[in-house]
Amino acid sequence: MSQKQCPGLHPLANGAYAWLAPQSSWGWSNAGLIVDGEASLLVDTLYDLELTSEMLQKMRDAEPRAKAIDTLVNTHANGDHCHGNELVTGAEIIASTASAAEMNELPPEAMAALMEAAKGMGGVGEYFLHCFGQFRFDGIRHTPPTRTFDGKLNLRVGDKPVHLIEVGPAHTRGDVLVHSPSDRVVFTGDILFIEGTPVMWQGPVQNWIKACLLIEDMDVDLIVPGHGPITDKHGVARVRQYLQYVRDQARSRYDAGLSAFEAAKDIELAEYSAWSDPERIAVNVDSLYREFSGAEAATDILELFSQMAQLAGFGAAGPGAAGSGATDSGAADNTPGGPGSTSSQE
Repeated sequence: MSQKQCPGLHPLANGAYAWLAPQSSWGWSNAGLIVDGEASLLVDTLYDLELTSEMLQKMRDAEPRAKAIDTLVNTHANGDHCHGNELVTGAEIIASTASAAEMNELPPEAMAALMEAAKGMGGVGEYFLHCFGQFRFDGIRHTPPTRTFDGKLNLRVGDKPVHLIEVGPAHTRGDVLVHSPSDRVVFTGDILFIEGTPVMWQGPVQNWIKACLLIEDMDVDLIVPGHGPITDKHGVARVRQYLQYVRDQARSRYDAGLSAFEAAKDIELAEYSAWSDPERIAVNVDSLYREFSGAEAATDILELFSQMAQLAGFGAAGPGAAGSGATDSGAADNTPGGPGSTSSQE
């Protein structure tokens, strides 16, 4: 599936829709809608209230059964998939137990405080503004799930079966797939980034690879990623192959004694260099190194963003510059997830 897809609402089947963001980079996430009879299920909200409000209005205009959403599923904890929850009034909000716990560590006000501080944070602050400056985080009320599950949860939307399948920890701690077999559609959340570089905040990588293989084995025609255009199984395989490639490249450099950031700078991305946000290799290698070593302590999120800022050409100035060994504790406290966390908002 390589044809250009316009942003906005896309009918997928009889009573299934995808909402596609205008780009696949930081914060620009997709969502989905499944309806049958008088029932409706929304897959994810968006990064801020304005974006979510626009999406919900377009859904209501196209589909009368979307006027009152019965069920909202958050595929994972990152804010670009749950910050708009408060606008889905009256819905049961479902997420994995792990995601629900992680959401409580990533309140919207943390992003609002970070964006306020970014101008004084040098290169990494410039990078934050580049990634997230177009979103509005003020005034968002944290609205957590009202129902959680572990493993699998089978739902019905009217007469349609809908299967929630927990495949995390992978991208985050509790990633969930939403499979509608009647529509031959699966919504993957951030297990899939299409035409954009995946970012592995959590791992282990093998869980993510297994999730891709699970999708590849599904009897589906259309696959809606968390970011990027609607894809098919070839697109899933490409994400899996990226993960396998980076894992193998990182392992050889780990065994050779390179640091994680040295390895990230040294790995040749080759065919994957055309994907957006290739600097995420820094996070991916860092997570892989933690996995290889068995380390439990997570790298500070500000340090990881400093590394990505350097790779993206934003320089090393500012608190937490990669390799400096120092981080400004006040700035770190305002980052998503707080000091020592590897969770972010993508």
